[in-house]
Amino acid sequence: MFRNFKMVSRVIFGRGSFDQLAEILAAQTGGKDPSAVFIVDQIFKDRPLRERIPAGSRDMILWADTTDEPKTSVVDQMTAQVRDRFERLPDAVVGIGGGSVMDLAKAVSLMLTNPGSAADYQGWDLIKNPAVYHVGIPTLSGTGAEVSRTTVLTGPQKKLGINSDHTVFDQIVLDPELLAGVPIDQWFYTGMDCYIHCVESLTGTYLNAFSQAYGEKAMDLCREVFLEDPPDGEDKLMMASYCGGMSIAYSQVGVCHALSYGLSFVLGLHHGIGNCVAFDYLEEFYPEGVAEFRRMMEKHQIELPRNLMAQVDDAGLEKMIDVALVLEPLWENALGKDWKRIMTRDKIRTLYQRM
Repeated sequence: MFRNFKMVSRVIFGRGSFDQLAEILAAQTGGKDPSAVFIVDQIFKDRPLRERIPAGSRDMILWADTTDEPKTSVVDQMTAQVRDRFERLPDAVVGIGGGSVMDLAKAVSLMLTNPGSAADYQGWDLIKNPAVYHVGIPTLSGTGAEVSRTTVLTGPQKKLGINSDHTVFDQIVLDPELLAGVPIDQWFYTGMDCYIHCVESLTGTYLNAFSQAYGEKAMDLCREVFLEDPPDGEDKLMMASYCGGMSIAYSQVGVCHALSYGLSFVLGLHHGIGNCVAFDYLEEFYPEGVAEFRRMMEKHQIELPRNLMAQVDDAGLEKMIDVALVLEPLWENALGKDWKRIMTRDKIRTLYQRM
């Protein structure tokens, strides 16, 4: 049975396209003044982009603290704030920021139309009601969150996405100008999320011509950006993120992402850093990818955090393993249907202990 997956229905790409946001929102309401919730990375609170956000008196801006990974509790808090502010549902939810903000915007748009806590929907296809119209505007590139059907959240018991066709953005705005000025380490870690997506997708057992076509293009773009420094690097990285996200839409990620979820849940590592930390120890599974990744690190003088497990006790390590093992589709994509025989708790424990 082939999976009939949903894609982002509308995409704008180009430098300066952010300034079309007001027009996009007005079109959603037939030209009437829309009511919108803007969820924005708080880093822009004192930056010029703030003045370009088309927020009027009927709108609401929620500044997102991205110090930590997105949590179900934060989604619930934001959803309650929106419900308190509006007598009826807002016309739109707009996320402006990196992958964490994209995930928060997607999650809030879902929880405004579905009862309970965001933690109730961590899993696959548990959402019943369509989300509020939602728009994604990335200011970092690599996660693929702008095109994915998941919003990755850390809950009370696990780190797991709300995976649903209703999660997918209705509109995305890809403006490469928004990537200017990103610190080198953040740029690298987020971009490597895309690179690692591609390695895992292109070597996985779920690989097919659809995911391969997008994955190979994303990989080529990542190599240009991180090994050659092209003058239009922001444009190419933004398209790499888009294509990388599309590649895993019809396949999956693998060993690195599964281990990264455990690192994030217990240590609070951001997703991109967690991926890089884990990937550096996975020559057994991705020898060519790890070697190329290390060349990219050397070129950009990136030093990964080391000896992370020194701060993790036995209970924390066991929780890491629990969180990683929940992600069964990732393990199956990486290792096949017999993955449980290969990837035992002892094997995962050994991999973590190396970090």
